[in-house]
Amino acid sequence: MNQMRFEDINDLNQNNKDSEGSFAAIPAEALQRINADAERAGGAWQEPETYRGSVGRTMFDTPASEDNTITVLLPRESMALVPAQALVRIDSTDQRQYLGVVIKGPFAEPDGIRGDAPIVVTTTVKGGIFMPQFHGRVQVELLGEVIDGILVPPRFRPLPNSPVFVLDSDQTAAVLKVQGDIPLGVAVGYEDLRVNVPSDRKSVLPRHLGILGTTGGGKSTTVSGLIHSFQKAGIAVVLIDTEGEYTMINEPTEDRNMRTALARRGLRPEGVKQTHLYHLVGRETTNPHHTPRTSFCLKFDQLSPYLVMELLELSEAQEARYLKAYDITKRVLQELEISPRRGEDIKPFIELDEMEEGYPRMTLDHIYDIIAACANIVDKTEEGIAFYARDFRNRRDDVLTAIKKAINADNNKKGEGSLPGNVTSWRALQGKLGRIRRLKIFDNPSAQSLNYEALTTPGSVSIIDLSDTDSPRINNLVIAEILRGIQQQQDQNYTQAEQNGRQPSRTMIIIEEAHEFLSAERIKQMPVLFQQVARIARRGRKRWLGLTFVTQLPQHLPDEVLGLINNFILHKIADAGVINRLKRSISGIDEGLWTRLPSLAPGQAIVSIASMARPLLVAINPAPCKLRMVD
Repeated sequence: MNQMRFEDINDLNQNNKDSEGSFAAIPAEALQRINADAERAGGAWQEPETYRGSVGRTMFDTPASEDNTITVLLPRESMALVPAQALVRIDSTDQRQYLGVVIKGPFAEPDGIRGDAPIVVTTTVKGGIFMPQFHGRVQVELLGEVIDGILVPPRFRPLPNSPVFVLDSDQTAAVLKVQGDIPLGVAVGYEDLRVNVPSDRKSVLPRHLGILGTTGGGKSTTVSGLIHSFQKAGIAVVLIDTEGEYTMINEPTEDRNMRTALARRGLRPEGVKQTHLYHLVGRETTNPHHTPRTSFCLKFDQLSPYLVMELLELSEAQEARYLKAYDITKRVLQELEISPRRGEDIKPFIELDEMEEGYPRMTLDHIYDIIAACANIVDKTEEGIAFYARDFRNRRDDVLTAIKKAINADNNKKGEGSLPGNVTSWRALQGKLGRIRRLKIFDNPSAQSLNYEALTTPGSVSIIDLSDTDSPRINNLVIAEILRGIQQQQDQNYTQAEQNGRQPSRTMIIIEEAHEFLSAERIKQMPVLFQQVARIARRGRKRWLGLTFVTQLPQHLPDEVLGLINNFILHKIADAGVINRLKRSISGIDEGLWTRLPSLAPGQAIVSIASMARPLLVAINPAPCKLRMVD
């Protein structure tokens, strides 16, 4: 406080007149002695240099104090300068320097009396005539101690009465490590702190991303904005769109509210470039006018037989018959020189890993025909056997001979005399494969399989529209095949880039409605599927292949899947049970942010990215591209 001079106190006396115009003046001699004493002491009091520019002081610790947090008191005029999430520097009076972040507050507290004191409560209710002066209080979490310009874990705590300074935007951005070429939005609580993510660090995006939140929280806006930025950064994007929501992102947004929000951020409406729309053969797309647009089919020989059994939800008995038929089909293909062909190198067939892929050139028609033939053989009605596979139709006798030869060879090896089971169980298995076969999505001659080299081309955006399948089972078959194909292609791309001394290409797979694909219940039933996803996730981290899981039902994602994810964008989640479960899976988010999660406004999200020093509450950028349904 500056020294109070004689003139100041005289003015104070004048202002303290009573109702009759009189006042009890302080004697002039007393005021002169006060001034003289002040002059002898060095003049008016000056704030020490080390405290100038500070917004507050650290407080004493109490028995309720917690490790790694400290209380900071603020004068009333500084409260607006220290909002939640603000970064501060604490210059401890023991010559140590700390950095911290505001996790609670600012709270207003009256000077000299408790805020819940009866006199304060009463005067507030009665109109605040006697409202006391007040100060502010914030709780600061220590990020670390600054030693030689490097932030390290704090060994001590700032001492009481240490000055506290607010970092400016540039300093805050540097400390929080929010620089990068993928813009996410603006940190809530700051004037203009842009939050970005680097796409060129293998330790960030390839460590996989989870975008979670209830309907209406803004997930679709986040996803489309990321796709727009990924494409500009030269990342190949493969979007598995189960609702057909993103099939128009090649066009600029026409939504008035979105355009207004873009203008406020200094952004403009813009469609995503280099988009290619794919849909299953025989199925419709939500944007038939998109160019280019390609129908595709699945290759049955690319799917592991164990994965097929899981996705078809076969019973244990049906699995035994399926594996029997699978082995017979392989022998028939070999016997008829369909696969391998005469003179073909048999090494790939010998080294085949059937936990990851199927038998080369085996089609769904092939194994369906074999299962149907086995059912007729068990039923002793061989005359009714007919074949649908193109290379079986005109060779009925040869195929039957090969089937019986395969059955006998397998039975002799195992000491069995005939095919296992009764005709009913074989017909049930035939029925399940028949339903899949009638969809005509496997090995369809009128469509090609996906070109994974094109899907992993830098800067390409491939939208896989599965909105017309109406079957989670089919969607899961497609997703499993796409994951396998892209992983193999990315392995090739990575190896070639290393051999040629080039930067490996980067690919991001985005799976919408991920809970349908990897629910806790499904993983229990399909361990092979999860093992495949986990294998891709682990390999992807080394091969610049990232996975993004998007879901409005995070409670259905099992711990095994959450354990694969290192980066999170959390939109509004109101379920307390889900939040508590996420707390166990996601580290670094302080309690102040968790308490805000249920009440986040649309477009706001808690962002926890591996490149950032700490999670932040972010107002996500509006989507510049067109969405069919705005979330």
